[in-house]
Amino acid sequence: MFPPVSDPALGPVLKAFREKRGLTQEVLGPMAGITTGTLSKIETGQTSCAWLTVMQIIDALDVSLAELAAAIEAAR
Repeated sequence: MFPPVSDPALGPVLKAFREKRGLTQEVLGPMAGITTGTLSKIETGQTSCAWLTVMQIIDALDVSLAELAAAIEAAR
C-alpha cells in the first residue's frame, strides 16, 4: 500500500495544469471522478490524497506521471 501524496508542490502544480487547459474545478473534478471540493482541497494543500486520485486527475488532464514529476521538481 502506498502512503498518501502530501508533497506541498502537488496542489499548485495540478492547478497550473488545470488552468493551462482552461478547465475549472467544476469541470475537472467530475472528469477525474472526484468532487469539486476535494479537488479544491488538493490544489490548496488542505488535504493529501491517494495515488489513485493523483492518477485520476492527471489522466483527466492528459498529463503523464513523468510530466507531473518534472513539474513538481521544478516547483521546489
